[in-house]
Amino acid sequence: MVTLVVATTTDSASIGPASAILAMPGWHPGPLFQDMSSFVNMDVRLLKHDHSIVREDHLDKRWEEATGEVVDEVIFLSKHVAASNRPALTIHPIGVPHLREDEVPPAGGKPGWAAPPNPRIGPWLRLLKVIAESHNLTPEFEVTLEATHHGPEINSPTMFVEIGSTEEYWKRQDAAQAIALLVWEGLGLGGGAAVGDWSRYNQYNDTCLSNCF
Repeated sequence: MVTLVVATTTDSASIGPASAILAMPGWHPGPLFQDMSSFVNMDVRLLKHDHSIVREDHLDKRWEEATGEVVDEVIFLSKHVAASNRPALTIHPIGVPHLREDEVPPAGGKPGWAAPPNPRIGPWLRLLKVIAESHNLTPEFEVTLEATHHGPEINSPTMFVEIGSTEEYWKRQDAAQAIALLVWEGLGLGGGAAVGDWSRYNQYNDTCLSNCF
């Protein structure tokens, strides 16, 4: 089973952390996947595409069909936008369960739908706070959990990891490095234990998950 980490070149808050992750050791090119570049490191697959990150639906199923690899979870790297324009590092599950069937989602997904939340969300939020503090990003950057919102539609446990909230901060290399380190340490790519690695098939783990609305 593999983890998909997904980034888009159209978003500086997405491609910045992805580039920082790929600068770390152990990566090698993976298969070309439906006009997307892929990179492999142990059981992690990093995908880069040139499209809207909230509208590339069913990447987990498409990857499985193309490669035969079963996707265990998906982590999207993206920008965060807020009316406050406050700099922020955020994590959140996805979906638009609050919309009626006759409503059109403004940012992907399907009305009435929510993806299973990635069980790493809580442990990664705590780790992100530690990393942000150690890199002197706080208190300038708020580290926060967002409510469930937007797409893409997907069936695997999923979360978005984001940098906000304006172009100035989306391009910040120190913020990109912090997100890259979160993914690197969180997935155990540096040799340590993965953070929040609660297998859905581990009979010894009873896990209760929910979305935040």
